[in-house]
Amino acid sequence: MNPKPYLLFIIAIVCCVGMRVYAQSVPLKGKVTDQAGNPVIGATIKIQHSSKGTTVGADGTFELSVEANAVLEVTAIGFDPARVNVANQTTVTITLTENKKELNEVVVTALGVKREKRALTYSTQEVKGATLVEAKEPNIVNALSGKVAGVQITSSSGTPGSSSRIVIRGATSFYGENQALIIVDGVPVNNDETGNLNSGPGTNRLADIDPAIIENISVLKGAAATALYGSAGARGVIMITTKSGSAVTKKPSVTFSQDVSFETPWLPEVQDKYAQGEYNTVTKRYEYFNGEDKKTSSSWGPLMDTLTVNGQKLKKYNQAKDFFKTGITSNSTVSVNGGNGLSDYFLSYSYLKQTGTTPKTDYDRHALFAKYNTKILNNLTSTFQLNYSSSQNDRLPEGYILEAPIWTVLTAPISWNPLPYENADGTQRVYRYSRNNPYWVLDNIYNKATVNRFIPVVTLHYTPTNWLTITERMGADIYSEQDKYRESRGSSANPAGRIIEQNLNYRQFNHDFIVNATKDVGDFNLNLLLGNNVYSAYNQTEYAKGTGLNIDDFDNIGQASSIAYNETHYQSRKVGFYAQANVDWKRMFILSLTGRYDGSSVLSQDKSFYPYGSVAGSFVFSELLSPAVTDVMNFGKIRLSYATVGNDNVRPYQLNTPYQLPQGSGDAAGVAGIIFTNYAFPFQGQTGYLLSQTLGNPSLKNERLNEFEVGLETNFFRNRLGLEASYFVRKTKDGIIPGVPIAPSTGYAGTTVNSAQMQNKGLEILLNAKPVQSKDFSWDMTINFTRIRNKVLAIYNGQSQIGNGFTSIIVGQPYGAIVGTLFKRTASGQLLIDDAGLPFSDSTGVIGDINPDWMGGISNTFRYKQFSLSFLFDMKKGGDIQNNVDGYGYFYGTPKATEDRADRVVEGINASDNKANTTMVTGQDYWRRLSAVTESVIQDGTYVKLRTISLSYDFGRSLFPNSFVRSASLIVTGRNLWIYSPHFTGGDPEVSSFGSSSGSQGMYSFSTPTSRSVNFTLKVSF
Repeated sequence: MNPKPYLLFIIAIVCCVGMRVYAQSVPLKGKVTDQAGNPVIGATIKIQHSSKGTTVGADGTFELSVEANAVLEVTAIGFDPARVNVANQTTVTITLTENKKELNEVVVTALGVKREKRALTYSTQEVKGATLVEAKEPNIVNALSGKVAGVQITSSSGTPGSSSRIVIRGATSFYGENQALIIVDGVPVNNDETGNLNSGPGTNRLADIDPAIIENISVLKGAAATALYGSAGARGVIMITTKSGSAVTKKPSVTFSQDVSFETPWLPEVQDKYAQGEYNTVTKRYEYFNGEDKKTSSSWGPLMDTLTVNGQKLKKYNQAKDFFKTGITSNSTVSVNGGNGLSDYFLSYSYLKQTGTTPKTDYDRHALFAKYNTKILNNLTSTFQLNYSSSQNDRLPEGYILEAPIWTVLTAPISWNPLPYENADGTQRVYRYSRNNPYWVLDNIYNKATVNRFIPVVTLHYTPTNWLTITERMGADIYSEQDKYRESRGSSANPAGRIIEQNLNYRQFNHDFIVNATKDVGDFNLNLLLGNNVYSAYNQTEYAKGTGLNIDDFDNIGQASSIAYNETHYQSRKVGFYAQANVDWKRMFILSLTGRYDGSSVLSQDKSFYPYGSVAGSFVFSELLSPAVTDVMNFGKIRLSYATVGNDNVRPYQLNTPYQLPQGSGDAAGVAGIIFTNYAFPFQGQTGYLLSQTLGNPSLKNERLNEFEVGLETNFFRNRLGLEASYFVRKTKDGIIPGVPIAPSTGYAGTTVNSAQMQNKGLEILLNAKPVQSKDFSWDMTINFTRIRNKVLAIYNGQSQIGNGFTSIIVGQPYGAIVGTLFKRTASGQLLIDDAGLPFSDSTGVIGDINPDWMGGISNTFRYKQFSLSFLFDMKKGGDIQNNVDGYGYFYGTPKATEDRADRVVEGINASDNKANTTMVTGQDYWRRLSAVTESVIQDGTYVKLRTISLSYDFGRSLFPNSFVRSASLIVTGRNLWIYSPHFTGGDPEVSSFGSSSGSQGMYSFSTPTSRSVNFTLKVSF
C-alpha cells in the first residue's frame, strides 16, 4: 500500500483547516463610550464562550483578535452589560447605557483601590476637589467643614496659616493622636502642628498641600474601612487623590485662575461707655485714671459721655477696630495637562499670599506639583509624581500671656490712646503695669517659620493577566523647618529680651507591595488582596534659647548673654502584612474579610507584633424587589461589620527611663526638668543629667479599638434621592497613658501604662437629593447629621481623674470634661450668697463638656444655564467653651455685659442665715466676683453658620468665540458671612485658641479672631 496519497490528503486537510482558522481570526479595533460619547475607562471586553478578553485604555479604545462571527460581552461599573456581534467587522464603536438601578459610583478605598460603592461593606463619603476649591480655604481641613457626616473640624485661630483639627467619630486615645490619618495617593503624610515658639497655635502641615491639585477626597470612617492602613488607621482616614492629566487630549490644556479675597474679623463685643478707672469706696464714685500718671488695668471709670479733662471732652477709642485691619488673600494658580493614549501629565503651580487682620502677620506658600502617568508596556504602567511646597509664616503670640497683643487690645480702656507706643526715653507707653503696648509688640516681637517640603511618590502597576494586578508604591514625606522667635529688650514679660531658634528635620518613608486578584467564578465575583508595608519616621529637633540681648535690631542669637541648647532625635519603624478577601454573590451578598499583622518599634520587644482584622457583610436587598418597587426604590443595601484594630499610639522611647537635664539647666526644650537641688546646671562647669521622673515601661503593648457598625443605604426615584445611615459602637481597650501618676514611694512621678478604656457611640445620616433636574435648571441638596456620645470607662488602678491640658479625663464623663470652680448652691440649685452680698465658690467640679450634642450641614446648589449658586450652612448644637476673654474681662470691666454696672442685690440665699439675700453690692464687685468663678464663663458653643455662598457664571467660549480661549468663568464667594451663636459672647465659637491638640480644645482666649470674607475668582482655560 502506497502511503503517499493518504499523507498528501491529510496534509491538504490540515492546511485547509489552518487556512479556515486563519481566515476566521481577524484583528478588531474598537472604542467603548457612554451615551454622551465619552470613553468608558476600565470597561472589560470578553469574547463569548472564550477566556480571551481585554480592558479598554484610558481613551476608551481596545484591540483584540476575534473570529469572524464573534460576540463580545462588554461590562463596566455603573453601566448595563452589552453583547455585540462583530461579524465581519474590523472596527466597532460600542455604546453602553447607564445603569439607573445601581449606585453608579466608584470610590477610592484603602490603599488606593477603586471599588464600586455598591459593593462596599462599610461607611465612606467622597468630596470632589471642585467642592474643596469652591470653599476658598487655603487649608484643606477647613474646606471640609460641614460637608462630611461623622467628621468634626475645629479652627484654632484667624492668624494666617493657623492649624485646624479634624477628628472622625470622636476621640479614641487619651493622650495619643486623635486626628485622622492623612493619605495622599496611597502614601501617609505628616500632619503635625509646628511653627509656633510661644503661646497660641501653629500650622498643621496639611496646609502645605494646594487644594487645587486634588481630584477628590474619600473619608474612611470606621475600623472595618481603615484596617488595611494599620495602627494609624484606627482614628479614621482622609484619602486624597490628586489630579492626573487627560489621556484623550493630545494638545496641552492650560488653566489659569486668580483669587482675591478680603477678610474682616469676627470681634467680640466690648463695652463702649465707661472710661479707665476704679470704684472709690470712700467717695462712692467711679474715679477716672488717665493711664499715664495714674495706671490701672480696669475700665471701671466714669461715663465717657459726661467725662471732661481740663474742660475738654475725652476722645473715645475703639481699640479693636483701630488695631485690626482688612486682611487680603491672593491665590494665583496655573496648571497644564495633556497626554495621549499611552501617557498623560499634569503640572500645577500656585502662589498663595495671605496677609492677616492682625498687622505683621502673613502666610506665603509656593506649591509645585507634577504627575506623569505612562504605559511602559501593554501590561505595565507607572506613575511618577512630586509635590513641593515652600512656605513662610509670620505670626504673633496669642492667648493670655503678657507678650500677646490681642490680650491688651481686647481689654484696653476706650479712653486711652495707645499711640505713640514709646515714651520720650524709649520705654513703652502702657496704661497699666505688666503689659506690653500692642503697637510696640508689632515692631519688637515676631515669630517666623519657614518650611520646605517634598512628597515624592512612585507607583508601578503590573497586570500579567486581566484578573491580576501587582502594585509597588514607594513614597516619602520630607520637610525641614526653621523657626525663629524674637522679643526685644523692654518687654514687660522678658525685660532683657530673648531670641529662640528651632530647626526641625522630618523624614518619613513608606513602601507598599500589593497583589490584587479579581476573578469571576460562576455567580461569584472573588477578590483577594495581599500586601506588605514598611514604614519609618525620623524627627530631629534643634532648639536654642538666648536671653539677655545686648544689641537692638540685631537678630542673631550669638549676642545673647545666656544661651541654652537642646537637641532631640526620634525614630520609629513599622512593618505590616495584610490581606483582604471580598466575595460577591450575584451582586447581592457581599462578604469582606480583612487581616493585618503589624510590628512596631515603640512597643515591648515581645509584644511588638500584633494581629487584628475585620469581618463585614452587606446585603443588596433591592436585587430581590419587584420591578414595580424598584421603579421607586432602585437601590437598597444593609451592611454590618465588626473590626478590631491595634494601635501603637505613643511616642518612641517610652520603654526606657531616659536621662534629662535638671531644672535650671535652661529648660531648652520648653519642658520642665527634674527638681533635685537648688543649684543650676552647669554647676561649676559641669553639666548634670538625672533620670526622668517618668518611669519607662518595658512591657508596653498596643492599644486596641473594637468597633461594631450597622448601616443602611438606599436610593429612590432613579438616584434622585439617596439616604445613608450608620450606627456604630467603638471601644478603646488597653489604651496607652504616658505619665500616669504613680506612688511617690516608687521614686518616680509617673509611668506609661496600658489601662485606658473609652467608648464612643454614634449615629451618622447623609441625605442626597436632586429635587429638580431639567435641561436648563437643576437643584442638588445634601444634608448630613452626626450624633456621638463618648464616655471614659477606666483610667488606671482605680484613679478617677487625670488632667489633659485645659480639660480633664474623668471616669464616667465624656472625654474633654471642663473642670473648674463651681458656685456654691443650695440643694434646689439656688445661689448661696456670702455676707458681702456676693455668690462664692468653695469647690471645683465638672462645669462643662467640649463635645457637641450633634453636628450637621445643609448644602444646596442651583444651576441655571451658565449660572450656578451654591451655599452651605454648617451647624453645631452644644459643646461648651471656656470664654477666657470674658473671664478676664469681667475683672477689667471690658465685656459688653459689664455695661450693666448699677448697684444690685444678687438673687440667692444668704449662707449665714438661710434667708433671701438683701445686701446691695456695686456692679464692679459683682462682675469681679464672677471673674473668680470659672463656672460663670462656661458658654454653650451652639452655632449656625453660613459657611460658604458662591455665585458663578461660565462664559464658555462666548467671550472669545474665535480665539484660543476654551472657557472662562467668574466666581464670587462669601465665607462665614453670618454666624448665629445665641449663647456665646465671643466672636466665633468655632475656635481652639491654643492649637489642634486634644488638650487644647474648648478654650477661647485672646486668639486672633476668625474672619468673614468675600472672594473674587477669574478662571480661564486655553
